[in-house]
Amino acid sequence: MSLIDLLTGNTGTQVAEKAENKFGISRNQILALLAVAAPLIISYLRNKSQDAKEAEALNNALDKDHDGSILNDVSQAESREGEGSSILNHIFGGDKQNVENRLSQNTGISIDKIGPVLAMLAPVIMGYIGKEKQQNNVGAGGLGDLLGGILGNASNQAQNQQSSPLNDILGSMLGGNSSQSSGNPLNDILGSVLGGNNNNQDKKQSGGGLGDLLGGLFGK
Repeated sequence: MSLIDLLTGNTGTQVAEKAENKFGISRNQILALLAVAAPLIISYLRNKSQDAKEAEALNNALDKDHDGSILNDVSQAESREGEGSSILNHIFGGDKQNVENRLSQNTGISIDKIGPVLAMLAPVIMGYIGKEKQQNNVGAGGLGDLLGGILGNASNQAQNQQSSPLNDILGSMLGGNSSQSSGNPLNDILGSVLGGNNNNQDKKQSGGGLGDLLGGLFGK
């Protein structure tokens, strides 16, 4: 399953329905948030995995807690919200409040709900990464390449899907800034994560996901 399949397929739809029912937020807002949060989280994890200790810790967490079963049972997303909050605290660290503020502003999800919604989505995203790790038989040393490959493949796939419901949702939610160059908001999101160059995975390892993604995506 590609990242695009996760965002546009049954899993993404079912998670959006769960969050819509729990938080009273429109499904389109949830899908837009998932489409931005997934590559952002993966980008942060890719940067962290450049450190051997962080890579080992991530590898152990994926083996222990994220085997991908959540993708077939999205009811876990709601019950694992507390775990999701801890995941986000570790991934974003001191950037967490800034990330939440910017995502709230650009998706229209209120600041008091953006954290809990992200916490519900985080275990799903980690489950996806864990499943990809298992299928590709990757250990700690290969996580950076795996995560970079997920982003690169998703960007290439999005580029070939100029018209899709998710692009329409993103274009609407994000106010048009993301679609000025290619007309494909999802591709622009993924391209921003990769520093504007899908073929150079290491171009912006040191910048952190926040500046590369949110700065490029929202025209700041």
